[in-house]
Amino acid sequence: MTLVLKAAQVFDGWQMHAEAAISLAPDGRIAALHPQGSPLPAPALDLGAGILAPGLVDLQVNGGGGVMVGPETDMAQLAHICAIHTALGACAILPTLITDAPDVTVRVIAAGSAAARAGVQGFAGLHLEGPHLAQSRKGAHDPALIRPMRDADLALLLRAAQDLPALMVTLAPEAVTLEQIRALAQAGVVVSLGHSDCTSAQAQAAQAAGARAVTHLFNAMSGLQTRAPGLVGAALTSDLRAGIIADGVHVAPECLQIALQMKAPDGLFLVSDAMAVAGSTMAEFQLGGRVIRRAQGAQAGRLTLADGTLAGADISLPQSVRHLAGLGVAPARALAMASRIPADVISAPERGRIVPGARGDLVLFAPDLELRAVWCAGRPVESLIRAGM
Repeated sequence: MTLVLKAAQVFDGWQMHAEAAISLAPDGRIAALHPQGSPLPAPALDLGAGILAPGLVDLQVNGGGGVMVGPETDMAQLAHICAIHTALGACAILPTLITDAPDVTVRVIAAGSAAARAGVQGFAGLHLEGPHLAQSRKGAHDPALIRPMRDADLALLLRAAQDLPALMVTLAPEAVTLEQIRALAQAGVVVSLGHSDCTSAQAQAAQAAGARAVTHLFNAMSGLQTRAPGLVGAALTSDLRAGIIADGVHVAPECLQIALQMKAPDGLFLVSDAMAVAGSTMAEFQLGGRVIRRAQGAQAGRLTLADGTLAGADISLPQSVRHLAGLGVAPARALAMASRIPADVISAPERGRIVPGARGDLVLFAPDLELRAVWCAGRPVESLIRAGM
């Protein structure tokens, strides 16, 4: 049967529609968006006040529900992480492996390929953040495992790109060659620049070779200086799309406002950079044998190593949307940054928007932008995970 959902506001990925409705076909895809006053194909379930929006899309998810993408990852673990984040509002994610040993990378790619073949709900591909980074901008990455890209690494990534719905690779321009970037881009890999001390000229050369994005803008990269614009300057003055962590911890409000004003409306998107604690009450977890502590009280929202180094984020995408709205960002732009724009980055036009034929992945926000409900493929997710929300 056709399911019809009506809300005070419907966000289609671009703009708001007042008192609109959405009809979902029996196959779980969007049948139509019905403007206010238009005839409906069936009685509508009135969701009342709030905003009905596309399911959110998160391109940087290191873990959730107590587990991290890493040495033990298999298809079942990826499915678990996807389910956790679906309940948190991100109906499509790129599980993300941070710098690890070559055999771990092989294992995670194999798990991702299996998840793609099995059609795991919420699995949109993989993000490999490292190991081809700059030691000087390692952040929480294990310095012993960071290394330049070799021929075998490139061959592995090119094969993976054929088996995955999307593959995003974060690398530092100084750790690879332009020929390697070009080969990855030609294979459909989303090359994202990050964890880098590169000059703006090096970033521009990488973009000319095919790089398309920047990983967690401002964090772990060469900053904007008077005569040395760095990667931040290159990102702000180009059409590279940039992910950003809007948690009030990783990026100061002033820098976030600069990015919002400098980048074109479609040039900036939200990422959670979520870790194992997402969707759980865990107080700490381990990353490569190192303890990551979850701050409480006034410092809540921080995940740190023992030396205070930030190690991922403790926020969900709906919380990030709410944070932006609190800074004065229009809800339509904040929601686009968490849905349609990241979907476009990975060339997934069936996600992150409400148009005929798109997946029936939906989220309902209360008027104050608190998450209230989630649908995946037209079916409600019965229990929302609200830990930390």
